[in-house]
Amino acid sequence: MDLLGKRRMQAVILLSLMVPLSIFAACLFGAYGTSVGQVLAVFSSALGLGSGKIDPSLSFIVLDLRLSRICLSFLVGMSLAVAGTVYQGILRNPLADPFTLGVSSGAAFGASLAIFGGSTVLGAGLWQKFGNLFLPMAALAGAMAALGAVLMLGRIGGRLRRETMVLAGIVVATFLSALISLLKSLDEESVSSIVFWIMGSFQGRGWDHLLLFLPYFIAGMIPLIYFSRELDILSLGETQARHLGMDVSRVRMFLLVGAGLLTGAAVAVSGIIGFVGLIVPHLVRMYQGAEHRPLLLSASLLGGLLLVWSDVIARSLLPGGEELPVGVVTALLGGPFFCLVLRSGFERSRA
Repeated sequence: MDLLGKRRMQAVILLSLMVPLSIFAACLFGAYGTSVGQVLAVFSSALGLGSGKIDPSLSFIVLDLRLSRICLSFLVGMSLAVAGTVYQGILRNPLADPFTLGVSSGAAFGASLAIFGGSTVLGAGLWQKFGNLFLPMAALAGAMAALGAVLMLGRIGGRLRRETMVLAGIVVATFLSALISLLKSLDEESVSSIVFWIMGSFQGRGWDHLLLFLPYFIAGMIPLIYFSRELDILSLGETQARHLGMDVSRVRMFLLVGAGLLTGAAVAVSGIIGFVGLIVPHLVRMYQGAEHRPLLLSASLLGGLLLVWSDVIARSLLPGGEELPVGVVTALLGGPFFCLVLRSGFERSRA
C-alpha cells in the first residue's frame, strides 16, 4: 500500500471513531447542565439496557432536543462537504462551493417568501397545516426551482457547459437576492426573521426536520456515489473525458442534480451555512490526495464533525443561554483558516 493509501485508511478510521464519540460528547453541552453519567443513563434506557428510572425532562432534553439536533447537523455537514467536493470537481474551480450555482439563493428566497406570506390568510393557513415544516418545505422548493433554472440556462447546444453554468448561477443568485431585498422592503416586520434564517441555525430543529431532510439526502447521495469514478475523469477536463468515451453531459447532469439535492435539503433545514463545503474538501485533499471516491468519504465525515462542533460552540458560547447563528461560527472559524491555506499554497507555488 502506497503512502496515500495508508493516509486514506488512517483518515477514515480516525474520523469514523470520532463520530460516535463526538455525538455523545455534544449531548453534554447546552443551557441545561448534564453529566456524562446522566447522558449514559439516558442512552442506556433508550436502548433498553438500563434498569433505573430516568427523569422524563432529562430524557427529553438529551434525546429530543440535543440528539436530534446533533444528528441533523452531522448530516447537513456531510451534505455540504460532499456537495462542495463534487462542485469543485465538476467545475474544476478550487473556490467552488455548494452555493456556487445559486441553490442557496433559491432556498433563501423560498424561505423569505414563506416568512413574508405568513401574515396573509393563505400563508397563515399553510403555517397552521404544516407547522414548523412549512418554512423548510418552502426553502427546498425554492432551491430546486433555482437549480432547475440554472440547468436550463446553462445548456447551450444541448450540452451543459461549466462556464455557462457558473454564469447562470451568478445571474440566478443575483436576481433572487434582489427579490429577497424587495420582500424585506415590503414588510419590515419580517426582516429580522429573514436575516436570522439566512445566517443559518439549528435552533428549534428536531426529528421532524431530520425526517424531511433524509429522503433528499439519500436521493442526492446515490448518483454521487455511483458516478464517483467518473468524477475523477471529469476533473481532468471535458475533452479528455469525451476521448475516454464518457457521456459528459449525462454524467454531469446526474452529479449536479445529486449535489443540488444535498445542498437544497441542507439549506432548507439549516439556513445558509458557509465555508464547510469550501474548506473541508481542501483539507482532506491536502492530506490524502484528490481521488474522489475516498475523498468523498473522508470529506463527508469531516464535514459532519465540523458542523456538529460548530453548532456546539454556537449554542454554548454565550453565558445567558442565547445562541449564535451557526453560520457565523463557521465563517469565523473558516475564513481565517482558508486564508492561511491559500497563502501556504501560493508560497509553495512560488518555491
